Amino acid sequence: METEVTQTFLNLKTVLIGAGGFAALATLGLFAVALFLRKVVPTNEVHIVQSAKRTTSFGKDLGNGNTYYAWPSWVPVIGVTMVRLPTSVFDLDLDGYEAYDQGRLPFNVDVKAFFRIADPNVAAQRVASFAELMGQLKAIVQGAVRVILASNDIEAILQGRATFGEQFTREVAEQLAHWGVCTVKNIELMDIRDSANNSVIKNIMEKKKSHIEMESRTEVAKNKRTAEIAEIEARREVDLQKQQVNQAVGLRTIEAEQAVALQKEAALQIVTDQQKTTKQKEMEVLSVQEVRGAEIEKNTQVIKAQQAKETAILAAEAQKETAILTAEGKLQAKERESKGIALEGQAHAEAEKALQLAPVQAQITLAKEIGDNKGYQDYLVTIRRIEAEQAVGVKQAEALGHADVKVIANSGNAPAGLNSVMDVFSSKGGTALGSTLEGLANTPTGKAVLNALGVETPVEATPAPKTKANGKLLNGNGSHA
Repeated sequence: METEVTQTFLNLKTVLIGAGGFAALATLGLFAVALFLRKVVPTNEVHIVQSAKRTTSFGKDLGNGNTYYAWPSWVPVIGVTMVRLPTSVFDLDLDGYEAYDQGRLPFNVDVKAFFRIADPNVAAQRVASFAELMGQLKAIVQGAVRVILASNDIEAILQGRATFGEQFTREVAEQLAHWGVCTVKNIELMDIRDSANNSVIKNIMEKKKSHIEMESRTEVAKNKRTAEIAEIEARREVDLQKQQVNQAVGLRTIEAEQAVALQKEAALQIVTDQQKTTKQKEMEVLSVQEVRGAEIEKNTQVIKAQQAKETAILAAEAQKETAILTAEGKLQAKERESKGIALEGQAHAEAEKALQLAPVQAQITLAKEIGDNKGYQDYLVTIRRIEAEQAVGVKQAEALGHADVKVIANSGNAPAGLNSVMDVFSSKGGTALGSTLEGLANTPTGKAVLNALGVETPVEATPAPKTKANGKLLNGNGSHA
């Protein structure tokens, strides 16, 4: 097809070139239209193109390629018509299709079928479009369903859906071949139900239910009866077995009791004989025990005497060693005690000596330091003088605070006069004052003054004769004049 189109374009080009520039423009226009009309077939479709001379199928794996030029059918020579059909599987549904059984009982069915295009050329010859093909396929399926269901009873249809699906598929296979179509799988009878204002299937179902219920109840009754009979037989067999067991047990019990009694007698005789033998052996054992006991007692006494002797010897030696150790211990203790007392006294004496020498040593060290340091000696003397004058000043101030003294200063200034008054409270002033009073007391006028002041004067004593002793003048009492 492409070769013919290309050749046609070449022929047109040759004609148009001779016509001039207008022909060239026309040629370009035709090429543009050709590009616009170029079709590419999708992978899931087949395009059946009908030209003036032949029919060609374009699509995947068809041998003619996947592209073509869809020239309009009115274009001479190169004009084509095209039918588009799918290559993938497509389905067809008959929903609620009304059918009849062999007895003309109406009902509705749902049928589903799967198809594919087996021969696109044949399909394109039969229909002009895919929609028309679907309509034809639906009519074929409806006819097959109607024919097959009308030749069977409704109850058989209800029980054999899979079987009828196979029959539908065989029925339509020959017709589908004439349309270039084939089935992908068996046509399925999806559902069967009553049509409007009809209850045939419902009644059939009710009958089936009642029949099933009847069979169920009958089967249950049979099972119950069989079970009761089995229980009775089982109880009878159990009772018989119990009686047989009790009888066997009774016989076995009597035999067992007799055997036990015989065994008891035999065992008692054996026990008596054994007791006799045991008693004899016990007597022999007692005799042997007494003899052995006497020997053991004798050996025990001998061992005890030997042990007592050895114990006394060991005790005496131990006592002797203890006394020696005690005496030595006391001697060592006394020696250590005397040494301890001597050491303690020596330590005490040395400690006492150290205590007594400590202040002396300190004074000696201080005196040595003071004696070698003239400046430090002057410093100490000055400190002591200041402390003494401070104390005297404090006491003088306290005395003046309590005394009613008037000071008349005859000196040149007040401080000098005050210093003279302070001399009264010094040792120098006291000595001078005493001398003054004693002088006043030795004169009649002074004595009168002192008496007026309330000061008692001593009575004048008769002077004792003075004598010489060893060239020295002595008073009457032996003192020096």
